[in-house]
Amino acid sequence: MENYAQVRGAAPPAFPPTAEPAEVEPLGERDVGILAFERQWWRHAGAKEEAIRRRFGIGPTAYYQLLSRLIDDPAALAHDPMLVKRLQRQRAARRRQRASRRLGLQGPTGGS
Repeated sequence: MENYAQVRGAAPPAFPPTAEPAEVEPLGERDVGILAFERQWWRHAGAKEEAIRRRFGIGPTAYYQLLSRLIDDPAALAHDPMLVKRLQRQRAARRRQRASRRLGLQGPTGGS
């Protein structure tokens, strides 16, 4: 029995199916700056929060909200895949720790 697509004159689908890569908008200057800062923040003298205020002119809470959205952006992943994946893993680990504390479970670094 022939495939319906072959009967209709179309080429059979590729296996595994391949999605067309979506066009990724380039990152803005601020976003590139945030990724660069995350890559080397430990080089800045003093606390990270103070370095955030000096460099970006915003408070740490606003910065971390921007960073959280940025690491979910495909353009950020395309720009610096290793850094973005590391930041995503760190965020996921922090979320797991918070969830386990809320549930009263002990994490790998928790309790006696």
